[in-house]
Amino acid sequence: MGIYSDVLLTVDFDHTLTGPDARVPERNLEAIRYFIKNGGTFTVNTGRSIPMSANNIIGKVPVNAPLLLYTGSADYDTEAGELTRFVPIPLDAGEVLMDLQTRFPTLNVEVQSAIGHHMLMKSPGWEGYCEHNHCQWSYITPDTVPEPFIKFAVNGEFRQSTVASMYETTPEEAALFDEVTEYIQSRYGDAVDTFRSAARILDVHAKNTGKFNAARALQKKLGKKYLICVGDAQNDLSMLKGADAAYCPSDADIAHLFENVCSCGEGAVAEVILEKIPSFLKKKK
Repeated sequence: MGIYSDVLLTVDFDHTLTGPDARVPERNLEAIRYFIKNGGTFTVNTGRSIPMSANNIIGKVPVNAPLLLYTGSADYDTEAGELTRFVPIPLDAGEVLMDLQTRFPTLNVEVQSAIGHHMLMKSPGWEGYCEHNHCQWSYITPDTVPEPFIKFAVNGEFRQSTVASMYETTPEEAALFDEVTEYIQSRYGDAVDTFRSAARILDVHAKNTGKFNAARALQKKLGKKYLICVGDAQNDLSMLKGADAAYCPSDADIAHLFENVCSCGEGAVAEVILEKIPSFLKKKK
């Protein structure tokens, strides 16, 4: 039995495990290896899809449990290379996409499937974003949406090839995202939940999915005593509120709601592993 044997640690990826430059600090990687070596179970709990994780999470971040992807809507076994669980959105994908893209023509409505990211409307900025992240992409029609229909996102303008610019917004853009959120909730709220993963990214998933439900189900499956989580954004709230212990990087949007560690760029996950979890476990003895 290692010192972390009772713990399942799930952490968000962007601006939690990574720094503002979208890179994972080496300090975090070293701490994760130490955590796993000493009995801990670690995985990433992210809104990212399989295609968007292929180049920077899968095979790059050490894990010893399934990845929790699509904001809790799916589990991915990195060794088998396949989804082991997914919750589809119970709506006609083509109708929903056409409705939103027509009603909000300045926004980018994107389907995130198991094989790539897809849009109805041409967007050179989106193409560059996908290319930079080594993510397969294609344009589709309403009757060619890939199945399963797990997740779609409403994105603002792609100003950079990284996700960093999506955390920046103007008052006008913020108001537009409030409007689209309210519309989706009023029109489709019986079937879906919405999560703001960045100022200008709205994720949409099947009702009653989410990072906490996925993490708690994995904890029970693995028989771990404690669920500890780290996150920075609105779509992390459920797992942070439901965890046995929860932490935020000091530069997180929701840092005022939970106990803080150092900023994401300084190795927030490492501080949780090396300082916060040992202190938490000591109090439980």
